[in-house]
Amino acid sequence: MNRAFSRKKDKTWMHTPEALSKHYIPYSAKFLGSTEVEQPKGTEVVRDAVRKLKFARHIKKSEGQKTPKVELQISIYGVKILDPKTKEVLHNCQLHRISFCADDKTDKRIFTFICKDSESNKHLCYVFDSEKCAEEITLTIGQAFDLAYRKFLESGGKDVETRKQIAGLQKRIQELETENMELKNKVQDLENQLRITQVHTSPAGSVTPKSPSTDIFDMVPFSPISPQSSTPTRNGTQPPPVPSRSTEIKRDLFGAEPFDPFSCGAGDFPPDIQSKLDEMQEGFKMGLTLEGTVFCLDPLDSRC
Repeated sequence: MNRAFSRKKDKTWMHTPEALSKHYIPYSAKFLGSTEVEQPKGTEVVRDAVRKLKFARHIKKSEGQKTPKVELQISIYGVKILDPKTKEVLHNCQLHRISFCADDKTDKRIFTFICKDSESNKHLCYVFDSEKCAEEITLTIGQAFDLAYRKFLESGGKDVETRKQIAGLQKRIQELETENMELKNKVQDLENQLRITQVHTSPAGSVTPKSPSTDIFDMVPFSPISPQSSTPTRNGTQPPPVPSRSTEIKRDLFGAEPFDPFSCGAGDFPPDIQSKLDEMQEGFKMGLTLEGTVFCLDPLDSRC
């Protein structure tokens, strides 16, 4: 029974979409453990992992250790593995990181899935022993994957390319701001050289009050490092102090703060939303393979 998973609209699932999107489907199982695998998919890959973990579990059983029980919570947000008593989350496997899921078509209890670890980026194979519902759990994970993929497309997936274009425009704006600052510095240097030339060419002994030099628009050049002028206005009063601008806030060439779609507000996307969207897009593009196979090929008793 080979069920290559495909996102078909006419596929019949076991649960309502609301049960997986607004809540979760719980299952009880024994956790044989997890082990690193070389490939994200493949029957032989999971078969070797099952053999390895079952052998390790038999050794622990001979030493008097019981196979730990866990609770699985399956939803569109992932597969959570919890301690059934304390409800502590032992593992949280996001669906776009799960690439392969299989159950034992003869035993009806053993099922496994391969998930890419979020920290090490290694592929880990998780193996469980359920109570005659391995196929149901496998199909539930497949349905959750299908719903999560649709939700991804409806929310952020369609905006991935748009956000990439926005990021490119932001980079271009920063380049223009840098060029603008360099031009301002060059103009300031030329004005300073002009003032020095005027001082050297003025008649000796003549002391005339110098008015601030102006630019081509008859405006006094702005210098952020120059002290505030104490020249009184025409009515003899001092001008109001100019409010200081924080140097920490970057401004564009129009005097406005550069637009950042990733930090528009507390309720918007986090700064690393682009990398997360790319990661999810890659994971969903790879797809999830559901497969029924035979794991109990060794002489060991599968009941742990």
